[in-house]
Order: sequence, then C-alpha cells, then structure tokens
Amino acid sequence: MSAVLKPSNRNSAAEGSGKKPGETRQGRILVVDDDQRLAESLHSLLSMRGYVVEMVFGGQAAIRKLGATVYDVVLLDLVMPDVDGHQVLQHIHSAKLNTLAIVVSGESAIDHVSQALRQGAHDYIKKPYVADELLTTISNAIRKKRLEDSHGEMQKRLTRSERLHRFLVNNSPDIIFILDHNGCFSFINNKVESLLGYTRSDLLGKPVTAIVDAEDQEKARYFFEHAHTSNDSERAINMALVSQSPNTGESRRRHFELTMSTISDDVLESDGSERYEIYGTARDISDQIEAEEFINFQAYHDILTRLPNRALFKDRLSVAITQAHRNQEKLAVMFIDLDRFKVINDSLGHTMGDRLLQSVSQRLLSCVRKGDTLSRFGGDEFTLLLPDIKNESTALQVAEKMLESIKTPFDIAGHEIYIGASIGIAVYPDAGDDIEALIKNADIAMYRIKSSGKNGSILFNAEMNGSVTRRHSLEQDLRRALQNNELEICYQPLVDTVNTNLYGVEALIRWNHPRYGRLSPAEFIPIAEDSRLIVEIDRQTMREACLHVGALHQKGHPGLRLSINLSPVMVEREDFVQQIFDTLEATAFPPENLQLEITEGLLLNDRRDIVDKLLHLTQTGITLAIDDFGTGFSSLSYLHKFPIKTLKIDRSFVQKLHHDADDACIVSAIVSMAQGLKMNIVAEGVEHMFQFNYLRSLGCNIVQGYLFGEATSLNDVVIRYPYGKRLAAGESQANGPG
Repeated sequence: MSAVLKPSNRNSAAEGSGKKPGETRQGRILVVDDDQRLAESLHSLLSMRGYVVEMVFGGQAAIRKLGATVYDVVLLDLVMPDVDGHQVLQHIHSAKLNTLAIVVSGESAIDHVSQALRQGAHDYIKKPYVADELLTTISNAIRKKRLEDSHGEMQKRLTRSERLHRFLVNNSPDIIFILDHNGCFSFINNKVESLLGYTRSDLLGKPVTAIVDAEDQEKARYFFEHAHTSNDSERAINMALVSQSPNTGESRRRHFELTMSTISDDVLESDGSERYEIYGTARDISDQIEAEEFINFQAYHDILTRLPNRALFKDRLSVAITQAHRNQEKLAVMFIDLDRFKVINDSLGHTMGDRLLQSVSQRLLSCVRKGDTLSRFGGDEFTLLLPDIKNESTALQVAEKMLESIKTPFDIAGHEIYIGASIGIAVYPDAGDDIEALIKNADIAMYRIKSSGKNGSILFNAEMNGSVTRRHSLEQDLRRALQNNELEICYQPLVDTVNTNLYGVEALIRWNHPRYGRLSPAEFIPIAEDSRLIVEIDRQTMREACLHVGALHQKGHPGLRLSINLSPVMVEREDFVQQIFDTLEATAFPPENLQLEITEGLLLNDRRDIVDKLLHLTQTGITLAIDDFGTGFSSLSYLHKFPIKTLKIDRSFVQKLHHDADDACIVSAIVSMAQGLKMNIVAEGVEHMFQFNYLRSLGCNIVQGYLFGEATSLNDVVIRYPYGKRLAAGESQANGPG
C-alpha cells in the first residue's frame, strides 16, 4: 500500500489537549499496519509533531501491544493477513480499552466504513491520506479523549465523594436529618435505627414531634417553630425522645442534644416539588444525663439508704422556715438516734448493720407524709422535717408512731434483731427560729431522752440547754480531775451466801466535783467513754485498787478478792493485756485474786482478737465476769466460747423479787443456767433480808448491795465489816439507796 504525503501546517497537529502527569504533551500513538514502509512513514510524520509513536506489523502484534501499554490513539489498517483491523476493533471494545481507534485504510466501500464505525472506530481516513487531514483528525481525537478522561475522572471523584459523604452520614454517631417546611422528615440517616429503634421508612414524611417525649412536646413545638423564623445560624436544645424496642415495641425515654440550622435557598436548588427548611443532628446524651443525675443524687442523698443527706435536709428546712414565717405556721425538727446500734453493728458486722439501717429507713418513711423530709444525718442518726403542723402534739404522735414501727423485730439474714430509738423534737418557733438552732435543740432533746433510759421521745425546752452546758463543762472538768487526782475509789463488799463471810470487794469510781458535789458514775462515765478519757480512768482505778487491796493482803486478809469494771474501750486497745500484766507486776497483786468485769456487748462482736486477749488473761489465773447479765443480748453461745467464770445478775431483777413473779423466774433461770455451766453467780442490788434468803435458797454464790453497806473507802469496809464476820440472820446494815 502507498500513501501520498501532503504538506501540512505544523501547528495543526499541536492542538492536543493538556496531558496527565507522566504523559507527553501531544499523546501516545500506536501505528498498526502490515506495510512496513507505510508504518515507518507515519512514525516519522507523527514523531516530528511531538507525538510518542510506536508501530507494530499485524493485528496479532497489535493486540499484544494494547494489552501491555495504554495509548491515546491507534492508527489501524483494516486489511491485514493474520488478524485484520475489524478483529482488533472488537478486542478494543470487548476489553474496554481506553483508547480511540482511527482507521487508515485503502478500503473505501461503504460497508467497510460502516462496520468499522459500528465496532467503535472514532474516524475513518482513506489511503492515500492527506497529512494535514490526518494530523487534524489525530489532534481532535486526542483532545476528545482528554476531555472524556477528564470528565470520567471528575465523575469518579464525584462518585467517591458521594460514597464518602453517604458513609459519613450513615456511620455518624449522631442522628442526622433534614426537615421540610412542614417540619416533617425529608431525610434521616441509618443511625436512627440503632439509637431509637425506628426504621427510616417509619419516620420519613412524619413530623419530628412524633418521636418527642410527651413531657417535652410543648418545648419541642416552641423550639421547632422558632427554628423556622430564627436568623440564628444554629440553635441547640436538650430534649427527651422516645425510643422503641424492635422486638417488644416497648418505649422508653432517651435524652438527646438537638442542634438545628436553617438551610438557605442558595444551598439546595429546589424544583418546586420539595422544599428543605432545616438541617439537624441529634446526639445521644443519655449516659451523660444519667451520670449528672447520679452525681447530683450523690451530692444530696445518702447512697446507703437513698434518703436525703444533711445538705439537702438543711436546704429544705431553710425553705420550710421561710414559709412557716410567712404563713405564721409551726414546723418540727426531729433528731432520731437508734439505741444499741453499735452493739449490733459490732456483733453482727458492718454488712448487717448497713442492711439494718436500710430496713429502719423504710419503716420510718412509712410513718411520714409525702411532704415531710426524712434524712440520714450520719451513722445511725436520722432527722425528720415536719412542715405545717398544728401543734406539738402532732410531732409527738409522729414520734410515737415511728417508735412503734421499729419496735417489731427486724428479720435480717436469719437474725431477729430488736432495736429502739431516742427521739428529740424541736418545734419552730418556740425551740428556735433558724436552721442551726432547731437541729441543735432537737439533738439536745434526743440526748436527754437517751440519758434517761432510751427508747422514747421528748420535746425540747429551755431547761435542757443547761444540761448540755453542764455536759460540756463536765468533760473539761473531767480532764482536770484526772490531772489533779480528784477521782476516788469506793469499795462495795461482796458477801459469800454460804457462810456470810466477806468474799471480796468491787472497786467503784466516784467523783467529788468541786462545784456539783458527789456525782453518780451514770453521769460522768458516758462522758468519759465518749471522750476516751475512760482508758486513763480504768488504768488509774486498777492500779490504785490493786495497791489498796494488796495492802490488806499483807495485813491478814490474803484471800480477799478484787473485782474491777473495765470499759469496752479499754479492752479493745491493742496494749490491753500488756497494761494488765504491767499493773499486776508493778503492784505485786496476785492475778488469782483479780476478777475483771466486762459487758455483754463486748463479746457479741465475736472478734478473734478479743477472744485471744481474754484467754491470755485467764491463763494467768485472772477470772472474768459478765456485768449486768440479762439486760443485754444474753446468749449461751458466747458463754461457751469465752472463758467466763462469773455471771452478775443485774440489780433491776433483784429489786423486783418481792412483787414481780416474772423477775423471780428470770433470776431462778439465770442461777440454774450458771450452775449447769459451773459458773459463779453474783447478785447485785440486794437491799432486804428476804432477797438474800431467796437468793441463797437458789444457790446464788455471792451477793452485794445496801444490805451489806454502801460503797465507801476500803478502810470503812474493813472497819464496818471485818473480814470473816458473819451476818446474823435478819440483820440489815442498809441505809437505803440514797
């Protein structure tokens, strides 16, 4: 084949479009022809125009080349011996090669031209070709390909961008939505399904208020209406939305932060069929709200009982005082302290103590009105606010109702627990007109009822302020009394009922106060225990008593026994045993003549360290006695577990022997139990001979009381009741309990 080369304008072939990175400016061309001379002439022509040109001879070689390299234009001859141009065109089409084919052929029949164009040829140039025409056709083809490539790349970018935005929208942690001018959902992302349980089809076309909780409906309507007319770029609000379970359909509230902004007209062009008004997001803040509510609850409530705490109680009391002053009303503040709670807490453990507090709080709540405020003030103390009461009687009735409610035993983990309470009441404005005064005076009243026997209620009166001042004064004076040795030891004789001989003495502490005179131990011992001064009092008492009784041992009373009361505070100290041994060693007192009296409450906690301490003491010959047996939580279990040798029957049972058969039965039962356990029995408070005779008939070993004299100095005991003197039948040395 041959071609006629005609001159051409060099610039006409230089009109190719811009190139991609790594491409030549003009483009890459593959010449396919079986006529080597023609192919070489085309190569020379196109190379001079700046194209990168490669050539192959035959259709089969062209197919291989197209599989390895990308070309902008293929100049293709149709008539070739092995694989013709039509087959190459078919390959380009089926392989979806990004190249334009220009047929350069001597075949001019219309069917050949038509077939080539149908197979995807870009243009058809007949041989012999005109150089300018060929170059122009190639330049136009390359320009078209550049435009198509650019458009294709733009479409790919748009598609990728759309996919990316769709991914971001549907995988957003927030609900994203668009509302139309009626406030209905025009678009909503998939997040609504996982957060609220609705499908997108459930909500599209429905008003946004359809998923707003009933309590927030009014707020939502105002917000959405204002969002249409507001010029603010963005508005936010916290709102409760209703979620539904996809399985049960059950709905519940979830808290969201809704952020909305108006869509301007130039953002989305509308064809009139749809009008977009608002773009919004809804972020789930339920966990945050719950955390804030929990923190707020913790700040104003007791976590154990879930009652208001001290801070919230004072806040409500402040509001109640303001209202009572404005309306000329009365209100009452109660201070409630549980009796014997420490014994239960120590004996059964803090877990049981906590469960008891929870049960008590529920019973107390059942006794008050909805508008009253019961709070846990701390420990085992509760406070109650009764606003708008008619008079003091109303408060007293509520107090009695509460006392009655906790009178019934509590059944906790198989334990039957009895507990009482002491309630002090302060009424506004008589007992105070501010927060601190009312709480303080209710507390003062509570301490008054507690010191008078517990388990009751009392109204505050002005006289009680003197008692508080006296208590505070006594604590300060007691510290000075220890330093100045103002405390003295008195002794009460212990008499053997078998031979009426003096068996021993019990050391009792007394205080001659310089201003108040001789004070009862019941008044200052609780103060000493609360202030921990009791430890030093016990040490001094034991040291001096051992010296006093030890001196009598040297004067001809070698068998005289000494009994000393010890506070639980003293026993619980780590150095308790060592202190006892040091005192015995310093005073040379024989341990077998020493009896230590402890309370039942100390044994109920079942602490291993307490057991070990008491066992250590008894191994040296010291004996242990339970003081006031029968008034606490008497139990055979600790009598068996602890090394107890003596039970002391409380004076309250002995004093009623002459008129209460039940108490006589109790005394008889205690004596029989002690005899069965091979323990000694000491009866306190014996004042009459018939009591002595009755106790002796039961087999009670030792007695003490006014029948044998009041507590006095050890010398007076020896003078008035010489060691070995017997008490004649019917004789009484009692001067009465004064």
